[in-house]
Amino acid sequence: MTTTTLFFPLESDTQRFAAQMSAILAPGDTILLSGDIGAGKSAFSRAVIRTMVGAEIDVPSPTFTLVQTYETETAEIWHCDLYRLTHPDEAFELGLDEAFETAICLIEWPDRLGDDAPSNALTLHFQALENGHSVTYSPNPAWAKRLDHLND
Repeated sequence: MTTTTLFFPLESDTQRFAAQMSAILAPGDTILLSGDIGAGKSAFSRAVIRTMVGAEIDVPSPTFTLVQTYETETAEIWHCDLYRLTHPDEAFELGLDEAFETAICLIEWPDRLGDDAPSNALTLHFQALENGHSVTYSPNPAWAKRLDHLND
């Protein structure tokens, strides 16, 4: 697997990347968003959701609600923040196992899933830098071909 790191000096760069990702997302896709607080996970998620909904809607952080859902023409989007969970079973009490199969899932703090993260998920690792943010990913075979155009 090839590891790719993209640098985003501006939030608009993150939004552009999110729009590119939105174009290839389909029901059953899960993106695992890892990185420290302030690394850009929520900014990416908001941009994906707004792009797919097609409007500048309010996209609150699901930190306290754990899950926010959004309807799009393509699929329902589940934006999850699992930071407050203490055991992987708690994620599935939310219905996340079904959402993995039928929705587009954006999962912040995916380490809280333990070994229960979908094997076909794409992991994006966000990092805050002095001059912006970076995103690193090593796509599994299911994602590699779909992501080829991002490096053009």
